[in-house]
Amino acid sequence: MGQTLEIPAAKGKRLNVLGFFNLDNDLISFCAAGCVNTDLVIGCFDAFSQTLKRKTIVVLDNASIHRSAAFQTQVPIWEAKGLFLYFLPAYAPELNLIEILWRLIKYSWLPFSAYVSFDALSKAVADILVQVGTQYQIAFQ
Repeated sequence: MGQTLEIPAAKGKRLNVLGFFNLDNDLISFCAAGCVNTDLVIGCFDAFSQTLKRKTIVVLDNASIHRSAAFQTQVPIWEAKGLFLYFLPAYAPELNLIEILWRLIKYSWLPFSAYVSFDALSKAVADILVQVGTQYQIAFQ
């Protein structure tokens, strides 16, 4: 018979991962403990825009952060660097490739042991993120 494994529920820190992901399984990710706000997202887009070697389109959902005035103010700056935005239709997360990646990380690739502590979670997530494209891949057809 199977054995029930339990981890006590506790409210703790939150680990957020933001990223840029393509069909070739290339991932540029940013981890942040705590809340994600417009300034953090703008900082990630600024950093990503510095890495571009050709025109690039980033597909976005319609999160309020992506539609904020501060975020929208940055759009012409990113476009000058070759970074263009494309917004998905509302309520269509299944069209967002990175949502597939997040779902696989959370429900398939992350070991159960990652949930014992925030440090264990942070390490396990970081280990997976650096191996996306090699050890961890999505076969897009």
